[in-house]
Amino acid sequence: MTADFDQRADSATECQTDQQLVGRVRRGDKSAFDLLVLKYQSRVASIISRYIYDNQEIMDLSQETFVKAYRAIDRFRGDSAFYTWLYRIAVNTAKNFLEAKSRRPQASADVADAEVFEEAPRLRDNDSPERLLQREQVNRALQQAIAALPEELRSAFLLREYDGLSYDDIARILDCPIGTVRSRIFRARESVDRELGPILDHP
Repeated sequence: MTADFDQRADSATECQTDQQLVGRVRRGDKSAFDLLVLKYQSRVASIISRYIYDNQEIMDLSQETFVKAYRAIDRFRGDSAFYTWLYRIAVNTAKNFLEAKSRRPQASADVADAEVFEEAPRLRDNDSPERLLQREQVNRALQQAIAALPEELRSAFLLREYDGLSYDDIARILDCPIGTVRSRIFRARESVDRELGPILDHP
């Protein structure tokens, strides 16, 4: 379904940049915002699912994210990508929800296997029973390592390693200096590597 959404969004907006769509929204064209929702709804849900695990809550908070974005569209200055701006709204919406419920964010228990395996390239090409077992161990260890990170380290790590965002974009999303972003990602990588090292180095 995600692929279908992406294909439909790409087809509808292939000649229009996000900035152009934002301009149309500001001029009162609600259909332009519908195209932005179509383009980014699956990604916004994915962002929120790192903090919230109930499917209905994910859907509700995704909708809330877009409502907030629509209401604040006039404040989007365009000095960063629209997706970066929307990403920050989604993260803040999830965090505010958790704070209201006095719950602490945790790394998702169902991190996509394909993403996890990309973190362990030495295991991808060998599907023996022993290697499959080791792969599962790496998967669990990675999830636990991410869950154990302090929230500020985990956010920076996921934005960089799983979303591939630039340091500049991460700094904007987390509202902190770029030097702080680099430090957090470095510390997070060290911690994750330390947890995975014994498993990956095992013969």
